[in-house]
Amino acid sequence: MPPEPEKVPFGRRFRHGLRSYRAAISIFVFAVGILLTILAVGFFTPLSSAYPFTAINSATDQPSANYNLVFIIVGPIVSIVGAYLVGAYFYARRKFEHLMVTKSKAEFLRNIPELEDLLWDLTPADESRYQQKRAELRLRN
Repeated sequence: MPPEPEKVPFGRRFRHGLRSYRAAISIFVFAVGILLTILAVGFFTPLSSAYPFTAINSATDQPSANYNLVFIIVGPIVSIVGAYLVGAYFYARRKFEHLMVTKSKAEFLRNIPELEDLLWDLTPADESRYQQKRAELRLRN
């Protein structure tokens, strides 16, 4: 009977999933923040009499709780966090792609610390590309 493969802990699988889909998750967080902000603006401005907001406001403005008050606080905060995540990811992606194009071993060696810092904001596939580039240039770890 072959040995049973070791089961990877949930926390490690979760972190790997977050890193693998970092771009999609950051865009999703930004979009949710924008949506919450739009819902809040639609309640507290004259737009509240427009069609989509009348239906939405009747659902979010309950006698026991007005969720629009939460949206006005949480929406901009989530938007700012999402904008930071999106910006950080795409800035790191652009910088990483620029640094990986080099054919010069000396230039690559100069940029290794910066590349390794950028890998914190990128996906596991990018780490593999980095390791392949190191092997291609015959660099030791």
